[in-house]
Order: sequence, then structure tokens, then C-alpha cells
Amino acid sequence: MEPSQIPLRDLHLPNSIGWWPLAPGWWVLIALAAGVLGYLALRSLRSWRFNAPRRYALQQLAKVEASYLSHGNVVTLGQDVSELTRRAMLAYAPRHEVAGLSGEAWLQWLDRDLPVPYFHTEGGKSLLQLPYRDPNGDFADVDINALLAAVRMRLATPVGGVR
Repeated sequence: MEPSQIPLRDLHLPNSIGWWPLAPGWWVLIALAAGVLGYLALRSLRSWRFNAPRRYALQQLAKVEASYLSHGNVVTLGQDVSELTRRAMLAYAPRHEVAGLSGEAWLQWLDRDLPVPYFHTEGGKSLLQLPYRDPNGDFADVDINALLAAVRMRLATPVGGVR
């Protein structure tokens, strides 16, 4: 037989292995990853919802500060800050625990969970006296910046260490 008449063909390589369908191990890995991502998304959503009153209170504090800068009335600032602080704390703590507090007990409660007792300084103590002072009086003894910093710290810090 003549070599040119033999029915031989060139070598051919098999097709490469495709990535589809996936092996069962990959499906398990994908399901685990989806479960973890879903859990993290749920926790993030719950945390975002839980912190909504805190974000709102901080926005309101910024509005109160802006309002104070326009009108300059220290007594109105004290009233607004006192009301905002009370309302914000009622959003996070049980009503029976917060609603009846006044005076030093209220300041002690506000200092709870804070790294430094902001409300037992002169700036924080003015939260008790400022709303009831004479609007035409002398306010040289009031440190507005310290009061606003104390309230801002209280609003930004979770009550009871809860996040």
C-alpha cells in the first residue's frame, strides 16, 4: 500500500473542559456566600433603622445651632436643646426610666455610658438652668460651646452600649 493512500489524519486535541455546569462544591460555596451576604445586609439594615433616631436628633441639633446663630437668644437655645435631649433619650431608653428624671438625677443619667462626665461640668450643668433664666440677664457664665459639645456627645453615643 502506498503511504499517500493510507487514511491518516493529523492529531487533534480534545475540547477544553468547560466551566459550565458547575461542580456541586461550587454551588455549596455560592449558597454559603449568598447566605453570609444576606445576613450582613440584614444586620446592616437593622443597625441603620435602629440608629435613625440618633441621626435625626443630630440633624435637629445642627438646626438648633443654626437657629441660635441667627437669633442669638441663649434661653431659646437652652429650651430647644433641653427638649431635643429629652426626646432623643426617650427614643432609646424605657419611658419609665427617663421621663421622670430631673435635676442631678437627669445629669447623672445623661453621663451614663459617656467616656467623660460631660454633664457634670459647667457646660453640661447649664442644661438644667438655661431654659429657666431671664432672657435679658447676663449669660457670661454660660459656656454654649461646652453645652452643645456635651449634648452632641450624648446624642452620638449609644445608650447602654447598644449599637
